[in-house]
Amino acid sequence: MDFFETLLGLSPDGGDGSTEAMWVGAIAVGVVAIVFRRRILGWFAPRRR
Repeated sequence: MDFFETLLGLSPDGGDGSTEAMWVGAIAVGVVAIVFRRRILGWFAPRRR
């Protein structure tokens, strides 16, 4: 995984791929949050009795 180095020309992680893994993980979490937003909001909504 060296797309960050290829696109920007810098290597903040020394070429080990941890920066790319962090970005891929953050994007995946964002996509999951968008897909399941109603269920996630339902967890935090006050319960009606």
